[in-house]
Amino acid sequence: MLLADRTAIVHGGSGAVGAAVARGFAREGAVVHLTGRTVPPLEDVARRIRDDGGTAHVAALDATDRDAVEHHADTVAAPGRGIDICFNATSNDDLQGIPLLDMAVADVLRPVTKAVTTTLTTATAAARHMVQGGNGVILVMGGGREAIPSLGGSHIAWSALAGVCRQLASELGPHGVRVVWLLSPGSPAPGEENRAAEGALLTTRPHYDDIANAAVFAASDWARTMTASELNLTGGLVVD
Repeated sequence: MLLADRTAIVHGGSGAVGAAVARGFAREGAVVHLTGRTVPPLEDVARRIRDDGGTAHVAALDATDRDAVEHHADTVAAPGRGIDICFNATSNDDLQGIPLLDMAVADVLRPVTKAVTTTLTTATAAARHMVQGGNGVILVMGGGREAIPSLGGSHIAWSALAGVCRQLASELGPHGVRVVWLLSPGSPAPGEENRAAEGALLTTRPHYDDIANAAVFAASDWARTMTASELNLTGGLVVD
C-alpha cells in the first residue's frame, strides 16, 4: 500500500472532498485523523473507513483557531508516530453568483481570509512535527487560474493559496517537507450528470474518487520529488 504506516490529518474531513481523500488515505494504509466543527458527520466518515478495515480518529476542531490546531497536531504526533500528511479541505464560506461590482468588500475578502488562515494554521502546525522527522507532505485544494465570472472571492482565495503553498514549499523543502496543491473544477453533486464545464478538453469532470487518488499519489513516495507544484485535475479546462 502506498501510505502504509503513515499518519494523516484531514481537516474538513466530513465534506465531500475531505471524506473521499480520507477514505483514499486509509485504503492505502494510513492512520487517518479527521477534524471538523461537527462530530456526527465526521463519525460517519470514520465508520465507513473502519468498516473497510482502516483506522480513523475524530476530533472537533475549528481550523481558524491556531492554538487548537497546534494542540491537536501535538496530540496526534505524541505517540511517537509524528505527522506524515496534512490535507486541508475546509470550506471557505464564499458567496457566489454575484458580480464583483455588486459585492460588498467584506463578502469578497471573507473566503480569502479564511482560506489563507486555515491553510497557514493547519500547515504550520503539522510542519513543525514534519521538520523534526525530516519528511512530510502538505496538501491543499487551491489553484484559481480559471477566469470564470460571478465567483466572488473564491478564485481570489484559491490564487492566494497557491502563493502560500509556494512560500511554504520554499521554506520547508530544505527540511524534507513537500507542498502540493490540487486544482479541480469541482465535482458533480450526487445525481448530477458528470459533464465537464464548457471549454474543457475532456467530457467529464473528476469524481471525488479521482481527487482522492491524486491526493494519494501526491502524498506517496511516488511523488517524492514533487513540491511547489499543482496537480491539474480540470480535464483540460485549464491548460498548462
